Amino acid sequence: MGDLERVPVGIVGASGYGGVQLVRLLADHPQAEVVYLGGESSAGKPFSSLYPHLSNWIDLTVEAIDLDKIASKCQVVFLSLPNGLAYQMAPKLLEKGCKVLDLSADYRFTNLETYKAWYGGDRQDAAIASTAVYGLPELYRDRIKTAQLVGCAGCYVTASLLALAPLLKQGIIIPETAIVDAKSGTSGGGRKAEINLLLAEADNSLAAYAVGRHRHTPEIEQICSDLAGHDIKVQFTPHLIPMVRGILTTVYATLRDPGLVREDLLTIFNAFYRNSPWVKILPSGVYPQTKWACGTNLCYIGVEVDTRTDRVIVMSAIDNLIKGQAGQGVQCMNLMMGWEETLGLPQLGFYP
Repeated sequence: MGDLERVPVGIVGASGYGGVQLVRLLADHPQAEVVYLGGESSAGKPFSSLYPHLSNWIDLTVEAIDLDKIASKCQVVFLSLPNGLAYQMAPKLLEKGCKVLDLSADYRFTNLETYKAWYGGDRQDAAIASTAVYGLPELYRDRIKTAQLVGCAGCYVTASLLALAPLLKQGIIIPETAIVDAKSGTSGGGRKAEINLLLAEADNSLAAYAVGRHRHTPEIEQICSDLAGHDIKVQFTPHLIPMVRGILTTVYATLRDPGLVREDLLTIFNAFYRNSPWVKILPSGVYPQTKWACGTNLCYIGVEVDTRTDRVIVMSAIDNLIKGQAGQGVQCMNLMMGWEETLGLPQLGFYP
């Protein structure tokens, strides 16, 4: 397939970790071509000066953000920006006919009051926001296929929801008992200088943060409530772990039917994800490791039942920068464009 036939793609916010993952993934995509890289702090610099390891693959210069120019060049636009910027750009891009995928939190919420309570900002785009589809293909595949605007799911949220969804959708657990314990590598904090992300601070240490107030909590609760059919609250605690990539989430919940055993749950999970190529349910007694998912768009899930406490324990592992961010965006783009969901996405990581 020649370049003229490939769909032109733009990435706004290309200099961050999410942006460079997108560039890397799209370099291997047979039907998409990156034609525009935008950013404010790095405008005017060759992208290869920011990421020299890609100098043989991409010769674009990062440009100042010009929405008219982006719309004239690009059919698909990824917004890989800090929270609060995408909602200032998406309406104009949509008006000009672009398909927009937002990797921030701006279009993840059905209720903008919830967004404003957790993220702040003065939203004047309610009409546009109401058209946004939540970008987790395993749950909302059909809606994503017809969407013009997708708010891609957060990294912690992806790992948490893929572990919780079958339990809630099938009514297997008492929803209010769900507890999510999650651990992320430091790249989840973004490409910025923060003291807690310095090697001397993060290495050889493990710590919880934003306990009871992490911004991904309302996002998890919104989708869990949708799955359960009524409003529920979820206890979510994130931790920073001394590695670069990966999220491991452990979900605990009380079973509605204490007679269920591990094999029952595995049958339910396998059936729930039978049409989801990026979710791998592990065999009985096998629990996921982040290294297995590293560099891939896969989510590995292990299931256990503690018959002593009548609790189900579900463990999920993803690469936070791929399935948790850029890969998720490409997966959604594939659906929006009518392509195979797996197109251009890595399925095999390097081990160890």
